[in-house]
Amino acid sequence: MALIRWEPVPMNRLFTSLFDTPTGFVPPTRRFAPATDIVESDTHYILRADLPGVAEEDLSVTLDGDVLTISGKRGSQSEQRQGGYVRYERSSGSFRRSVRLPEGVEGDAIEANFDRGVLEVTVPKPERVTPRSIAITVGSAPKAIDSSEPAASGDETAPAQDGAEAGEPAAA
Repeated sequence: MALIRWEPVPMNRLFTSLFDTPTGFVPPTRRFAPATDIVESDTHYILRADLPGVAEEDLSVTLDGDVLTISGKRGSQSEQRQGGYVRYERSSGSFRRSVRLPEGVEGDAIEANFDRGVLEVTVPKPERVTPRSIAITVGSAPKAIDSSEPAASGDETAPAQDGAEAGEPAAA
């Protein structure tokens, strides 16, 4: 009796069986890719990865520029049995998942927690630059300078009064 894994869409089963079919004497290999969720809250991005069977020392979380990478390996558990048929469906091997983060993420504020086979990485959102208002001028003519305003009293370049030359104090 053959075991057939249930797939929700029959087309997935076709492609899965096509790529898992052994050629010659080479056994089929499945790549281990952990299921990963990315959730956005008001203040953080939260990345959760299911990593059953991965030891803490075989797990790495790195930030290179704006790319967060989770990598590691899950070893295979082989058994020796005499007689009977044994089927291994759990995959093993190395994995790497990368996520591009928005610009401005503070790398020192990223936290990672690994508990019961689930890795949770919390990334605080970067500070948003608030938009500022810019005044709009109406019309294309420059504003006229009103010459009826008196010059400041301490202005030495002001026009002289009462016949005095520029730069000389006015006679009292």
